[in-house]
Amino acid sequence: MTKTATRKAVTGKNTPGLPSMPEFASPAEERLYRKQRLAAGFRLFSHFGFDEGIAGHITVRDPEFPDRFWVNPFGVHFSRIKVSDLVSVGHSGEVIEGDKPVNGAAFAIHSRIHAARPDVVAAAHAHSIYGKTWASLGRSLDPINQDACVFYENHALFDMFTGVVVETEVGDRIAAALADNTAVILQNHGLLTVGRSVDASVYLFLAMERCCQSQLLAEAAGTPKLIPHETARKTRDYLASDHSTWYSFQPLYDFIVARQPDLLE
Repeated sequence: MTKTATRKAVTGKNTPGLPSMPEFASPAEERLYRKQRLAAGFRLFSHFGFDEGIAGHITVRDPEFPDRFWVNPFGVHFSRIKVSDLVSVGHSGEVIEGDKPVNGAAFAIHSRIHAARPDVVAAAHAHSIYGKTWASLGRSLDPINQDACVFYENHALFDMFTGVVVETEVGDRIAAALADNTAVILQNHGLLTVGRSVDASVYLFLAMERCCQSQLLAEAAGTPKLIPHETARKTRDYLASDHSTWYSFQPLYDFIVARQPDLLE
C-alpha cells in the first residue's frame, strides 16, 4: 500500500466537527504531505484541462529548508506526475533532488515570489483557457457573485507582458505586483495564485479560473450587478481564510486520489 502522510483530525476553530489544518511530527512527514498535495494539484490541473504543452507550474516550499522549493519536472505532462517525479530546487537555481530539468520560467517566477513572500508556502500558475482570456483584457475581476468575493481587494494586475519569463528581474516585478494579495492576473499571460498551503494555492487557482469564466459569460450576456463593497469584503473574509481555502481543497484531493492513486507513488 502506498504510504501517505498522517493528517491529524481535530476540531476546526470556527465550525465544530470540521478538521483543522494538519500538524506534523517531523519535517519529513510534512514534506511528504506537501509533495502529495503537489502531485495531486498537477493531476487536478490535467483533469480540468489546464495543460498547455510544457507551460504551467506549481511549487511548494520545503518545510525544513525554506530557501528550497519542490516543482514539477520540465516536459512531463501533468497527468503523469507522481510524488517521486517532483524536483527540489534551490533559490539560486540548482537542482538539489531529482533527475529531470526544471522549467526556466518556473524558476524565474516562483523563486522570486517565495523570496519576496516568506508567508507563501505554495504558488500555482497555468495557461488555463478562461484565465488567459480574461487576462488579455487587462482588468481585475469584479465581485459579481459569492465566489468572486474571494478575490475582492485580494488580487492584483501585472500589466507588463514582455514575453516568456526567463529573467528573475521579471519575476521580481511579478512578486512586487502580487504584493500581499493571494492572486495576480498576468496580463496577456494567465493567472497566478499563492497560499499558505498547496491545498489553498491550487484551490484558489481553480476558483479564479471559474470566476474568469463566469465574468466572461456574464458580460457577454449583459452588465453584471456588483455586490456592494461591505458585503463583498465580509464575504471575502469568510471564504478566503487560510482554513477555508485549505478545507475547500480536501474534497478535490479525495476525488483525484480515488481516481488516480498512482500519483502518491
